Order: sequence, then structure tokens, then C-alpha cells
Amino acid sequence: MALRSDCLTVYVAFHFVIVAIFSFAFADPSSDIHKVSSLLQPYDFLYYSGVRAYFGKEWGKAAELLEKSIAAKESLFRIRRECHDECVAAGKEAFDKLDSDNGNLWDVWALDWIQQKAECLKFCMGRSVTHLGQLPVSTDIEYEFSSRNPYNFLQVTYYKLQKLQKAASAAHTYFVANPNHLEMRNNIEKYRRMKGVTEDAFQDREVEHEKHWVLYDSALQHEASSDWLKAVEKWKACVNETMRQIEECRVQCEVASQPLPEDRGEESVDGVFEKAAALSLSLLACRLSCVTQVATRPGRISAQEDFLPLQLEHLHIAQFKGGDVRGAVQTLRSLLLFYPSDKDSLDNLQFYSETLGGDTESQSTQPAQEIVTYVSRSLQEKKLLYFGMENLDFGFIDPDLWTPEEVVPESLKNTWRAEKEKMYDRMQAGDEQEEVDDSGFFAGGSVPQVGVTITMDDEILNGTNRVVLDGVMTEKECERILHLAAAAASVGDGYRGRRSPHTPHETFEGLTVLRAVKLAQDGLVNQTDSRLLHELGERVRVLLHSYFRSPSGLYITFTHLVCRTAVAGDQEGRVDLSHPVHVDNCLLEPETKQCWREPPAFTHRDLSAILYLNDNFDGGELFFTTRDTKAVTARVKPSCGRLVGFSSGPVNPHGVTAVTSGRRCALALWFSKEKLYRDMEREEAEAIWAADGHKVVNNDEKEEGKVTRNARIQAPKETSRGRVVGGRDEL
Repeated sequence: MALRSDCLTVYVAFHFVIVAIFSFAFADPSSDIHKVSSLLQPYDFLYYSGVRAYFGKEWGKAAELLEKSIAAKESLFRIRRECHDECVAAGKEAFDKLDSDNGNLWDVWALDWIQQKAECLKFCMGRSVTHLGQLPVSTDIEYEFSSRNPYNFLQVTYYKLQKLQKAASAAHTYFVANPNHLEMRNNIEKYRRMKGVTEDAFQDREVEHEKHWVLYDSALQHEASSDWLKAVEKWKACVNETMRQIEECRVQCEVASQPLPEDRGEESVDGVFEKAAALSLSLLACRLSCVTQVATRPGRISAQEDFLPLQLEHLHIAQFKGGDVRGAVQTLRSLLLFYPSDKDSLDNLQFYSETLGGDTESQSTQPAQEIVTYVSRSLQEKKLLYFGMENLDFGFIDPDLWTPEEVVPESLKNTWRAEKEKMYDRMQAGDEQEEVDDSGFFAGGSVPQVGVTITMDDEILNGTNRVVLDGVMTEKECERILHLAAAAASVGDGYRGRRSPHTPHETFEGLTVLRAVKLAQDGLVNQTDSRLLHELGERVRVLLHSYFRSPSGLYITFTHLVCRTAVAGDQEGRVDLSHPVHVDNCLLEPETKQCWREPPAFTHRDLSAILYLNDNFDGGELFFTTRDTKAVTARVKPSCGRLVGFSSGPVNPHGVTAVTSGRRCALALWFSKEKLYRDMEREEAEAIWAADGHKVVNNDEKEEGKVTRNARIQAPKETSRGRVVGGRDEL
């Protein structure tokens, strides 16, 4: 529908004033008290009541109220959506007259439309939510729920009630958004070892709001393994879910009560029209800010820039590699709506057209209609907001990098260009600094073991904080550990029983120190071999702590004996890797050269190591790459007693070439500078030996057995996130 150009600004302002005018006209406060008691209560009131019960040690009451506050917030958001949908058609007759022959009375029809729709919303909300429940909550409450602090209270509350499954679930949900909270991480490790707590407890209760991130990560993983058809499926779902989340957020902006901007409140000198315009612009800004909100992972401060265009870029590449060239053309044309003059995209479009040859129908494929609508609507809203900036002194931060310059008024262009230049300077500075290792390690220290030699250092390995040491094990020791692996390793151990976690062309076996000790107790393996497996971890720790000159302590976080065996008769034409290129403590995005510290990466890892046991197989070489994974910078061929050590961060992307015949075995180890992340399984193994009367060298202090009580914390100072879940990341 075309709108009269001379009425556009006021018309759109009226459209949003609908919510402002009537969001304060709540249900009649004199309503029957029994009716009010059956309506949805304010979730902030329920939350504060739960907190008071918590500090009063009324654990049952606290759990009930905190759960009710979480449920009330979810219900409020659902009711807003339902009322929005119910009132879409309200005032439609008056709305249609805006573009009719009686359009000269547009202000009368607009007011009629606004009144009818607002009354519909007022009645609908009042039918389900109390007067107080419709009021805006404070910024403090918004922060409490965005940081998932209710789950922080709940995990202690359920622990006190001995409801351990629920306590573990609350702890896990809180930790997802607060990965730097070491006490919670420690609690989770303890919950994992408690009787009655199953793996099902460690599910994110807020995952419904993160489906797009789940799909995003899944799509990246399929890309990394070159499974293009699956990648296409996940990228399509990710784009759809991202747009759905944005729409849901926009609905909340429309229906929720909106306060006036601080500088346009009751004390300001602005008249009613200026205040109405300011409120209208605030609602527009709220709707556009949904882009940033949806593009920000839980626990992060900064959003993923160009989140939707980035997905489209991934999608068209995956479609092309998966053989759907026509689909790639449509997706690429959709991407060009954001960046119409991007040279790479235009070159790709030309290449796709040439690939299609005489298929003129596919070449003329148009962009996806939902993307066309999205971009068109966004540009219209930005024009109004920039108009407000220029004429009404309204403050607005554009959430998008793709906004075209022609949308910006002439008087604001210099400021707009300066801000973009600053942003690009920051991005450029980030690119230039990407190879700086901030791990705190400094290669080049001494090697304190007789017979161990430095075979390759940073210079030979073309990187930072990398080393290859030979002579760490004797041939006899390699034979003993290989025998232990053959006798005790479990198929899929460390990957929840999956025989082939990285490639269907190889089987994976693993053995932990604790399992080896328990098998030795049962007489199934040699006791001295299990102790050697434990001792090798300490041997490697001492060597690397000295060589990398760590100023702090270095603690083993996990030790895993792993073997990869080529599947006979399934190697012909193989092009995949034994382990795709990755970084050990963050999720690598080669296209953007970013590395996100979040699950399933093990963000606590600081140093990685591989101690090889044999070389009687084909393939299985470790290799390092540049951050974009396009160039191999170094290769390491396995052999008995050869140790590779390197810092676990983004300066050291690495992978493993395919094992095409034979069985490759190695001891994988990871280390942290933080004592809280030390391997609890090693301590359990040491405790078993001590109980059997064997001397164990262990200088670490033992942790207390109870769950740490910590109800409230400050906002996290770092933007990274991570948790220790899922499969191990063996090399």
C-alpha cells in the first residue's frame, strides 16, 4: 500500500503512538479482587519475593517463587504476542481509508484506527495480566534476568532441598551465560559426580531463545567437515529462525509499555506532539535494536556484526558446493540487497551465471521475498530515525554496517562517515593483531629431562609458542602404553560411545587415567601400566611448564589415551580429515578469522600437548594452519616418544590428516594456569592408590565436597563464554 508522502512521517508516528497512548490505560484497578488474583502477577515482584525467601533460608518457598518468576516472564511475553496477533485486524476499515478518495481526512482515519487497535490491546492484555504486571520493569530486573541470576539462586536452593537433578540443571543454565564464574563451573563438576544426577540435567533451560545459535554452530560444524547438504539445511533453518526471533522481539517492543526517553519526560519543556514523536522514535529504535539483541550470544556484551548477511554468505557458498546453483543465485541476490556493490558478491554472481550456462530461468531468479521485505522495512524505519536525529535531536545508534549512505541526511553524513571509519580502523587493528598470543607463555625455556631434545621450535614450525620434543618416552614405555590401549581402550570413549566422532572412515578409542586405575583394581590390566599412564602426564607437564616459561602454575585438566584406526576397505577416494581444523579453547570462524570462546570449545584450556606412541600407520600427521585455514604453516609426523606442545588459543589452529591405514595412538593432554580447572579424575585415581597404600605425589590442595554458595555476582568483565560439556577434543 502506498502512503501519501506528505503524511508519511506523522502517519508512522501515529502508528506507534497507539501503544504509547494506551499502554498506560490498564485494567480497571477497582476490578473484583478475585479476578485480579487469577491474573498474571508481575514477574519482578515474584522474583524479589523469591530472593527474600532465599536469604531467609525458606528454601521451599524460594524455589516456588523463583520458578514462578521465570514462568511469569515467559507467560507475559507469550500473552503480548497473542494480543498482537489478535489485534492485527482491529481498525482495519479506518486504516484502509487512509489511501482512499477520502485520504484528505487521513488524520481522522488514523486516529480512529489507532483508537480501535489500542482498545483491542488494552482489553486483551487486561484479560490476562494485572495492572502492575503490565508496567515496565526496572533496568536492574532486566539485568538480573538477562544474566540469568534467578538460576544462580535456584541452584543453591535446590541443592539445599536435595533436589540435585534440578540443582544441576539450574547451575548449567546459569553457567551458559556466565562462563567466567569459576565457582559455578566447580559446582557443575561436582554435580556430575553426584549420585542421582544424570546427563539430562545438563541442558540449557533457556535454549528456546537460542535456537538460532544452536543452528549457527551446527552449520559451522557441517561446513568444517565439508558436509555441504547438511550445512545448507542448517543455514536455511538458521536464517529463518534468526528472522523469527527478530520479529518476536519487534512484537515485544510494540506491545510492551514504553517509557518516554529520559530527556523528554514530564519535566521537559517539550509539548505533547514533541513527546509523542520522541516516543514514536523510541519504539522504532527498539524495533531496530532487535537486530543487535538477536545477534548477541548469552553472556556476551558485543553482538555478531552483520549477523543476517553473514548467514546468507555462508548459505550461498554451501549451496553452490552442494550442487544447488540456482539456490545459490537466489541467496546471493538476497545478500546483494544488503551490499549491492560488493565486488566479491558480484563476481560470485557472474561465476554462478556462467556455471548455469543457458539456464536463463535460474539466472533470473529473484531474491527471497522475506529478505526483500526485511531490507525495505529496515530502510524506511532508518529514514524516520535519521529524520528524528536531524530535526528532533533524537539519539540513535544504527545497529547495522550495511546501511547505505543515501539514507543518512546530508547534515549527519560527516559524523556518520567518521564513525564508520573508526569502526573499520578497529576491525583493521584486530586483523593486524590476530597473531599476537596473549596466553602468557614464552617459548624458549630449558628442557629439564636428560635425553629429551628440541627437534622443532617456533621458527621451524612457523608460529608462536609451538615446540616438538623428542625422547620423552622410551620404546619400552611406548610398547607398555600401546598394550594398555589394546587391552582397555573403549570404542568411542570421550564421545559418548560414538565410534567415529570426526569421520566415518576411522574408529576412535579412548582410555582415561581413572578408568585405567579402576581396571587395574579389578585385575584386568597391569597396575604399573596404569601408573605409567598417570606419570606421563606429570612428565609432560614439567617439560612444558619449563619450556614455555609460564610465570604461574600449570595444572593438568585432562589426560586421554586415544587411538584412531582406519576402517579397512573404506579409504578409496577419501578427502576428509581425521580431525578437522580447530582451535582448542575457542570456536574458529575461518571466514571472519574470529574465534569465539564458547561451547563446545573448552575455554579454560591454556596449553595443549600430544605425546605420540607409534608411527606404524599411514597419515595421521598433525598440521598447523593460518587463522583462515587456507594455508598450512607446519606439519609434524608422529613417532614414539615425540611430544608436541603449543598454546591452546587462536594463534594455533590445527588439524590431523586422515589415517588411511593402521592404528595411530597418542596421549592427548591439556593444561590450565588456573588451579580450579585441574583434573578431578586424576585426583580420584590418586585417592584410590592412596587407599590401597600406594604413595602418590600430589601437592595440590583438595577441594571441599560441598557446593559453593554464591547467590549474587557482579556483571562479568569479559565477553567470552564457555563451559566444559560434550565430547573431548582429541588430537
